[in-house]
Amino acid sequence: MKELLYLNKYFWKYRWRFFLGILFVSLSNVFGVFPPQVIRHVFDLVKESIGLYRMMGSFELQSAFSNTFSSIILFFAATVLCLALVQGLFMFLMRQTLIVMSRLIEFDLRNEIYAHYQNLSTAFYKRNQTGDLMSRVAEDVNRVRMYLGPVILYTINLVVMFTMVIYTMLRVNSELTFYVLLPLPILSLSIYYVNTIINKRSEAIQVQLSKLTSSAQESYSGIRVIKAYVQEDRFQGSFEHQSEDYKERSLDLARVQALFFPLMALLVGLSTILTIFIGGRAVIAGKITAGNIAEFVLYVNMLTWPVMSLGWVAALIQRAAASQKRINEFLKEVPDIQANEHSLEEEIQGDLVFDKVRFEYPETGIVALEDLSFELKPGQKMAIIGKTGSGKTTIAELLVRKYDVSQGHIRIDGHDIKDYQVQSLRNQIGYVPQDVFLFSETVSENIAFGKVNASEEEVKAAAKGASVHNDIMGLPMNYSTMVGERGVTLSGGQKQRISLARALIKEPNLILLDDCLSAVDANTEQAILDYLDSFLAEKTAIIITHRIFTLLEFDKILVLDGGKLLESGTHDTLLAKRGAYYELFQKQRLKPEITPE
Repeated sequence: MKELLYLNKYFWKYRWRFFLGILFVSLSNVFGVFPPQVIRHVFDLVKESIGLYRMMGSFELQSAFSNTFSSIILFFAATVLCLALVQGLFMFLMRQTLIVMSRLIEFDLRNEIYAHYQNLSTAFYKRNQTGDLMSRVAEDVNRVRMYLGPVILYTINLVVMFTMVIYTMLRVNSELTFYVLLPLPILSLSIYYVNTIINKRSEAIQVQLSKLTSSAQESYSGIRVIKAYVQEDRFQGSFEHQSEDYKERSLDLARVQALFFPLMALLVGLSTILTIFIGGRAVIAGKITAGNIAEFVLYVNMLTWPVMSLGWVAALIQRAAASQKRINEFLKEVPDIQANEHSLEEEIQGDLVFDKVRFEYPETGIVALEDLSFELKPGQKMAIIGKTGSGKTTIAELLVRKYDVSQGHIRIDGHDIKDYQVQSLRNQIGYVPQDVFLFSETVSENIAFGKVNASEEEVKAAAKGASVHNDIMGLPMNYSTMVGERGVTLSGGQKQRISLARALIKEPNLILLDDCLSAVDANTEQAILDYLDSFLAEKTAIIITHRIFTLLEFDKILVLDGGKLLESGTHDTLLAKRGAYYELFQKQRLKPEITPE
């Protein structure tokens, strides 16, 4: 239960609902205990009245007695009905307090987890699978809600009802009470045992369902590859095998669940039989009345569900504790990127300094940068060139503080990058990542993602700058066209250009372009570079690429290899060195000549 103590802050937040819920549960049980007592009086009255009725020989007396008796029975019936209505009212109110409280806490807890996810660093997402993150915010929170609502409700109801009913039964006859309650602990333990089996098999079904869903999702996502390699039958067979496994697990669960209600009926019936048998002997002995037997039978039926719920509640608590433990594991995660107490939020001008920067990826231990130093003044342009894995993208990720440096310093406008408020820093940088991601929204909304409340004119201007306006106008609904999941309805070049437009619409003073033109044709590339030449005129820009852009004039070019700086300088000075940059430039020039016709 120690993991569930985390939720106490929510109980305190909604304490008035909680205390009112306890009050309403108690009142509903108070009015629930009275009807069996009324029934007892009715039974005893009927028994006595039958004898009196037979003793009356006169028809007038019998008729008068019958009318009076009917009036009394109607009064008792009306009393039972009124008690049931009042009990129903308080049951409604207890659900409106305790169950609604559980939904409110579920809302708060899910939002807390999601907000915490938002604050966690990129390394966290690389360590954990997306499915696991989703499971904790969905399935685990739902299991915790069952503890917050039904478990709390039934536990309070069980304690109050047991206290009141057993007290009432003991006042009537302690021996009969003992025999009546004897099967109930067996019922509770049996239900707990059956529930444990059900939960284990349910867990196995959920695991298999997850595999089945993942298999189907992967098949749908890769349907083009499956068809291209004619692998439909293979995937169909695999899916059928997993479906068969899911079916067998479901049937195993159904067999166990089939024992649930017969077992319940057997033990409840046993209590009823004991009540009638032991109670009948007590009636003969003159210890109780026949009405007490009817009263006890009703009490047994009242106690049946609370006793059954003991096993169910225990199983729910176990599941909730396990789920809350999983939730707490992530809530205890501390973001790697921490802001200083007095973080800067001033406007960035674009003066960049890398001072002997070394960076090692925490999740893999790979050293991406080693002793890297360079300077870039406001308004200057820099290209970073190198092979795959040379550390180019890492520089961009360090500048937007996806990670912090392992050694050395990064300074922006004379301040350490760690001194800036993280959101303010990122909001002032236009970053086009290598891995393009588009949301399942309209084209316009994907571009405007870079600037809140961007006007239609600004969206179109950014699209034109990224040379994607004409492509968008060719879509069925132009800028209102819905983009498929992860941009699947668009080509690679269109996705890259929309991502570029998303950064351009921010009009930042510092812009980072990470290999954002790799999927566009030569003519489109030239149009984009022509626009960037004017757009970046007064902005600090870093362009990460595998190729050499001769259409843009760079103030500085860095050539990286294995995380180390091989060469740096301008285009002309690097060519004069006849080093790595010169070799790359020559290969790029010769490429069209060796391309087969």
